[in-house]
Amino acid sequence: MTGEKSLDKSGGVALWRRVADDIRLDINGGKFIDGGKLPTEGELAARFDVNRHTVRRALAVLEEEGIVRAEQGRGRFVHAARRLSYPIGRRTRFSAGLAGQASDVHGEILEYRVEPAPLPISKALGLTPATRVLRMESLSFADGRPLTRATTWTGPASRFPALADDFRELGSMTASLHRAGVTDYTRQETRISARYAESSESHQMGLAPGAVLLVGTYVNRDQDGVPFQYAMTRFAADRVELVVSAE
Repeated sequence: MTGEKSLDKSGGVALWRRVADDIRLDINGGKFIDGGKLPTEGELAARFDVNRHTVRRALAVLEEEGIVRAEQGRGRFVHAARRLSYPIGRRTRFSAGLAGQASDVHGEILEYRVEPAPLPISKALGLTPATRVLRMESLSFADGRPLTRATTWTGPASRFPALADDFRELGSMTASLHRAGVTDYTRQETRISARYAESSESHQMGLAPGAVLLVGTYVNRDQDGVPFQYAMTRFAADRVELVVSAE
């Protein structure tokens, strides 16, 4: 169909992925309620002006994500898992932000290394070019389910010689920073965007192909107002909603 061909070229995004995104938005927006029956493949194909194979692939991805379930002979139904609310404010803390929503909240380090700070990082932290910083890759979990994938640059590295080891032991960035003498810290700014998960991120976070990530980039300042950490955190959009605080 001509409509499908033209849509498939638009933006370079696979058509089944765009169909999955639209259905996911309908579910998150309440157009399809939890437990409600989805339109048939034929009805969805007509709505999006695509063939049934495209709709079938989109629905298969949503089934993998766990937000749609198929019942033999009855069709497909919404099975929207509860999304956690994560506050974004001046004193954002992972464990505190999920208090009352998850009983087991912790982080795990994937890898770390000391490296010269890339220019945008050194500039954001007010460091001289090529100052060595600690780069750390980590996952954070809520009740055993991966919620975030983060990359942090903390520096200068000489100020935080044991941060990676402490994080591995404590499973908390806040507690690890406290050991390093950062008794309090605040967000200088947070920028939020969205994109599709890369294959490595999907694998690490247990996401289906085509899953959407909410990406927050931010700079933290210590109790003396000195910027010391630049981070990029990827949130699984089907598992968490970001709530921006006015504090």
